[in-house]
Amino acid sequence: MPKPAKGARLGGSAAHERLLLANLAKQLFEHGRITTTEAKARRLRPVAERLITKAKKGDIHNRRLVLQTITDKGIVHTLFTEIAPRYSERPGGYTRITKIGGRRGDNAPMAVIELVEGEIAKKATVDEAEAATKRAVKEDALKKDASTEAEAVEDAKPADEASKDA
Repeated sequence: MPKPAKGARLGGSAAHERLLLANLAKQLFEHGRITTTEAKARRLRPVAERLITKAKKGDIHNRRLVLQTITDKGIVHTLFTEIAPRYSERPGGYTRITKIGGRRGDNAPMAVIELVEGEIAKKATVDEAEAATKRAVKEDALKKDASTEAEAVEDAKPADEASKDA
């Protein structure tokens, strides 16, 4: 006998909730990130991660199980050929939820749920940021040295003029 799901309900019947989560998962896999309410994002995360885990296995049985949830064959193909291989070395944690504040109008708490990029892209981003920081520090140091030298030259000119007058 089916038991009610634990956790926050999203309103409506169990069938409506199942369809809502399937549509959210479909949009997440299609676009890579979606903006929704925090409650829906929290309910979507385990559904999406379970689907990615099935896609990582890659066999026909798991493809058919995913097709029961996501009925769009094109998105299922994308999930199995592009998204799942990206996470082949990752044991879990394929999504990230970021809170973005209240929605205009009813102040409902909103969040962005997105697929986490692979470690390679993350490492490249960190390296880029560190390099940019080092460049900025060097440029600031050069500007300070140039301004200090200019002040020293300006200070020296009045002293030279005073010695000429005397």
